[in-house]
Amino acid sequence: MKIVFMGTPDFAAGALRSLIAAGHEITAVVTQPDKAKGRSKELMPSPVKVCAVEHGIPVMQPRRIKTPEAMAELKTYPADVFIVAAFGQILSQEILDMPKFGSLNIHASLLPKYRGTSPIQRVILDGEEKTGVTIMQMDAGIDTGDMLYKKEIPIAPDDTYETLHDKLMNLGGEAVVEALELLEQGKLVPEKQDDSLSCYAPLIDKSMGRIDFSKDAAEIDRLIRGLTPWPSAYTSYKGKQLKIWKAVPVPSENTVDDESSAGEILKVEKDAVTVATGKGALKIYELQLEGKKRMTTHDFLLGVKMQPGEVLM
Repeated sequence: MKIVFMGTPDFAAGALRSLIAAGHEITAVVTQPDKAKGRSKELMPSPVKVCAVEHGIPVMQPRRIKTPEAMAELKTYPADVFIVAAFGQILSQEILDMPKFGSLNIHASLLPKYRGTSPIQRVILDGEEKTGVTIMQMDAGIDTGDMLYKKEIPIAPDDTYETLHDKLMNLGGEAVVEALELLEQGKLVPEKQDDSLSCYAPLIDKSMGRIDFSKDAAEIDRLIRGLTPWPSAYTSYKGKQLKIWKAVPVPSENTVDDESSAGEILKVEKDAVTVATGKGALKIYELQLEGKKRMTTHDFLLGVKMQPGEVLM
């Protein structure tokens, strides 16, 4: 099929690579403008643009896709369907209806649940046991279009945002290729979303990473995993920010004295530090003190002498 692909980050680039490998003709790629990064403020292309350039695919980078000029250019590229994945701009109904088969979106959750911008993080934060991708017929709403095709996977107990993102990136590529084959055969059956089953996954904010040790250890573990690698979960130790990168909940009957205050260091071992929480305790295996690099607790303790009774807050 002739496809115009719209997307920006790594998640979208994975799907683009899958479509190219499957033999589809990508007539153009639409992605966000290059962004200044780092201290040098050097302009950096999006992962989708990098992939497109590698394969000699024309690239559009409009600041606003809905301007008359951008829409006129978009119409010059032949397309049976538009494929959209984390593009980063709202598309008008006029744009969505341009191709013969309309516009399909690769959404990183099992709709109708977890509409919005941060479904991958949210399923971890909420303790879901499974997730997946949904290929959706786009309409003018936010992730409200008819569902066309789904693939699901279990969420592993040690999955972080980073690991689950990569799993769903690959799954999204598989799903869109399979869905397009069914679309060509006329075998995709649209399914309306039940709005009553939906919840919104809003943008993740840095402030969400502050750890409240009065909460359940399992909930704190989900926070750490859901915000790794960005924006990360953190606490304070002796006035400095301390990021927690890897920890495991420990049953309270094994480690926590009922009189222990939340955040108190209960035990310091060679490779782990155990901290009291509102329910159970948290055994920390990887962390990062402000101004230092990320490291294992074993390496961290070689330079920082944590003691039982000290409090993280």
